[in-house]
Amino acid sequence: MLSYAATIFLSAFLLFLVQPIIAKQILPWFGGAAAVWATCMVFFQAALLAGYAYAHYLVRRQTNRVFPMVHLGLLVASLALLPIVPSARWQPTGAESPSLQILLLLIPTIGLPYLLLATTSPLLQAWLAQQYPDRNPYRLFALSNLASLVALLSYPWAIEPWLTTTVQARGWSVAYAVYVALAAGLTVASIRRSRHGVVSAQEGGPVEPSATPRALDVMRWIALAALAGFMLLAVTNHLTQNIPSFPMMWVVPLSIYLATFVLCFDGRGWYRRTLFTLLGIVVLLLMIWMLVDSRHDFELLMQSAIFLSGLFVVCMLCHGELAFSKPAPAHLTTFYFCVSLGGVLGGALIGLGAPLVLSGYYELEIGLIATALLLAFQLRRLGRWPIAIGVLVFAGTAASAAYSIAEQRKNVVAKSRSFYGVLRVIEYESTNSYTLMHGAISHGDQLLAPELRKTPTSYYVETSGVGLLLRSFEDRPLRVGLVGLGAGTLAAYGKPGDTYRFFEIDSDVLAMAQRHFSYLRDSSATVQTVIGDGRLSLMREPDGAFDVIVVDAFSSDSIPMHLITHEAIALYLQKLSGEGVIALHISNRFLELLPIVLRLAREHHLAAVYVDDVEEESEQVNLKSRSDWVLLSRSERALDDEVLQERKSEAEEPPGTPLWTDDHNNILQALKLW
Repeated sequence: MLSYAATIFLSAFLLFLVQPIIAKQILPWFGGAAAVWATCMVFFQAALLAGYAYAHYLVRRQTNRVFPMVHLGLLVASLALLPIVPSARWQPTGAESPSLQILLLLIPTIGLPYLLLATTSPLLQAWLAQQYPDRNPYRLFALSNLASLVALLSYPWAIEPWLTTTVQARGWSVAYAVYVALAAGLTVASIRRSRHGVVSAQEGGPVEPSATPRALDVMRWIALAALAGFMLLAVTNHLTQNIPSFPMMWVVPLSIYLATFVLCFDGRGWYRRTLFTLLGIVVLLLMIWMLVDSRHDFELLMQSAIFLSGLFVVCMLCHGELAFSKPAPAHLTTFYFCVSLGGVLGGALIGLGAPLVLSGYYELEIGLIATALLLAFQLRRLGRWPIAIGVLVFAGTAASAAYSIAEQRKNVVAKSRSFYGVLRVIEYESTNSYTLMHGAISHGDQLLAPELRKTPTSYYVETSGVGLLLRSFEDRPLRVGLVGLGAGTLAAYGKPGDTYRFFEIDSDVLAMAQRHFSYLRDSSATVQTVIGDGRLSLMREPDGAFDVIVVDAFSSDSIPMHLITHEAIALYLQKLSGEGVIALHISNRFLELLPIVLRLAREHHLAAVYVDDVEEESEQVNLKSRSDWVLLSRSERALDDEVLQERKSEAEEPPGTPLWTDDHNNILQALKLW
């Protein structure tokens, strides 16, 4: 019994520990987009489903000794895929579908080991039920979820802050080899028992006729698991639109999801149907309030507390009902397969279906309506008045969701959704202007009056750090490389003889900038655009190709951290001319990036000028926004412009500021909590 428990615990621990490890490794390749985690989750859930299906098939063919031998062979063969480090040949060029590219690269990197880890818990529980008919195998399901929970909680606190991604991957690979040894030992023991006739199809005890799952049971299992999986990713996506996307924000919702499995299947009666139905109504109303009241959109702690509490209660409802309806141990693998299938369906609707079908982030609204429907179904058990309450809750939720969606569409001239997020062009009649929004963040404005449309606005006005820098080079032609396009505002500084080369990862942004804003076509400079990750694209440019490199990718709440590491700064310097300048836009609602940049400047022995350009009242409409820019150069002379020096702000690197590298960076070190 102990060997079964130890192997299941280790397999579940590795199964969920690998998820943030592998996702963080590939996150920089896809621009740090929040959708990377959602797509990875689709793969993990699909691989889990495949593992459960494989376990179900293996148990049904237990008397055929060939199948356990095949399983043993797969365990040994999986060692050839270690260590779990994605090959550089899978780095995107910009022409591929990001979702498909992620799924394809995960298959050779982690596919077989993950499949075998997923197989372990249901397979060993079935073997245990056959060998010890008087034991309850579902307690091991709770144990496996507890191990998964431990793995997820240990990552952001005990692993990510201290170990580089390379060490994480190699350490996981060593632990996986230990797992293979344990699993192989139990497989060999199973083969020996079958040779001596110890295992038979009936050894788990007689199955009562009522224990055979009905079609309605199967549909209920799938639906409940699908709703829990759907809400897991819907809440995670919602939070990482307004809060930076990083492993801790992936891990916390998933940990809550797993904790509810532990509580519901532990066998101690943590789930109380009436209590959690009433709590469900409370958290549903709170989540609806957060959606319709835009005043709280950027209150990090309140948003997190309410939506994570809501996720906990919804998952307790779904998983508690699953635990109530679980079948006899003889049908254990069928049950797990249905639960896994539901999880895959819920995750796929978010990770793959929503970006293709929905033009905005409406999946949370859809999930809340489905939750209200579940609550109404639960309330029907309590009498006539509770049924009426359930109907009112459902109607109110649907109306509130419709209002939330309508608000997102107000004054919208154009809208698109891609792997990288939702873009909206919003018209403001009061200022006669267009604004390009990515989620809830402005990525550029333009005044529409003919005499004003060439005026730089928002973070890029002439008093901003980048505006002062570009104006200081008016006496000669410039070669400017710009990572991040937005509305294309910086092209307004272009003069005859200049070349402005924009690197933009999202082709939808380019389409919006060309179709609804005129900065690119109005510019006096030669304007070029390149679709692809900024850093990967810059690597393909000739050395010394630019006089100025502008990195404007950190104003969103989900930032690409690979653009602000020691190696990234080294690349920018390599692509600059001798006295070239790097301009980093570090305005961000939740992240304090100035200390990180100053540490990078010190590490590379660079001169640094910090410009904090505050909003000022003006009689003219200029759409100015406060901005923070840091200018870096090998040469102090490149930054000695008189106006620039007058406008610079004092800045010092705090003691103990960490050095971010490709292999070791932690966004918690820059997070503003208040």
